[in-house]
Amino acid sequence: MTQAPAPSGRTVAVTGASGLIGSALSQTLLGRGDQVVHLVRRAPRALGHPGLPAGVSERAWQPGADLAADVLDGVDAVVHLAGAGIGDKRWTTARKKVLVDSRVEGTGTIARAVAARPEGARPRLLSASGVGYYGERGDDVLTETSDLGEGFLADLCHDWETATFPAEAAGASVAHLRTGIVLTRRSGALAKLMPLALLGLAGPLGGGDQFWSWITLHDHVRAIVFLLDHPTVTGPVNLTGPHPDTQADVVKALGRQLNRPAVLPVPAFAMHLVLGELAGEILYSQRALPTVLTDAGFAWDHPDLTSAMAWVGAEGKEFDPPTDPVPPSDPTPPGDPTPLEPHTL
Repeated sequence: MTQAPAPSGRTVAVTGASGLIGSALSQTLLGRGDQVVHLVRRAPRALGHPGLPAGVSERAWQPGADLAADVLDGVDAVVHLAGAGIGDKRWTTARKKVLVDSRVEGTGTIARAVAARPEGARPRLLSASGVGYYGERGDDVLTETSDLGEGFLADLCHDWETATFPAEAAGASVAHLRTGIVLTRRSGALAKLMPLALLGLAGPLGGGDQFWSWITLHDHVRAIVFLLDHPTVTGPVNLTGPHPDTQADVVKALGRQLNRPAVLPVPAFAMHLVLGELAGEILYSQRALPTVLTDAGFAWDHPDLTSAMAWVGAEGKEFDPPTDPVPPSDPTPPGDPTPLEPHTL
């Protein structure tokens, strides 16, 4: 495996730090000697609180409200990951509003705070987005310059990215993390497939020929750290592996790793019956290539399904909590946006 980058000596603020990606990122940054600020939606715990690991502090924020002037003092970069889970609930009209507001309002809050910092003290902003930006594209090869697609997720990602405009207009360094399907046993698409796969039931979804632009959690976190260390990389960045595969190939690789067959398909009509409009988005094909990361010199530890599934099978303790469990930095208050999780089914 690639060694962790050398300590940057930076202070990095993270929203959604109690989510899977945010907590893994925080551990990685702390492991290389950086300071981490968790932006939380409750009263922050004091520095040195027994529930806070060394190197972590907390500061308050509220999506949709302006941040206090000192919240980003001393912060070199912000990684904004907060947003309600895409696949957590059926997409009713009310749920769609939650998905949009939790992303657009929160991103606007962070972007305005970055813009308000004095020139020379504006932090780098890495703001979450998704390959849903491209919509249903069949076999088309998609790069960061590809056109906006159609559908709810495409519109959502467009508005999400547009909300960073105040920071960009102020001259801050901003990148949009167009995340694909994050492979991990802990959450998201693969975690939901694992119990079925162990029973030999995780066959293709729909026809299975739709492309999934996947990346392991390990490489996803490494890519975020890489972008923190390369502030000249701006604009949209596809956070995916270099070789998208069909959904059928992904579940077959999972089956091989688990020594289980993966042949029984889940018909598209059944998915629509259970999931409604969300099923259509799940069945979309997005063959996104990480051109910007490749051109910038990023190297994947898991560039293909064989290495990816081997890592998933041995995921073990890479992102486990410390021996003495640390309470979540930002337990989600009722009605507030939840930490961003990997693309879910």
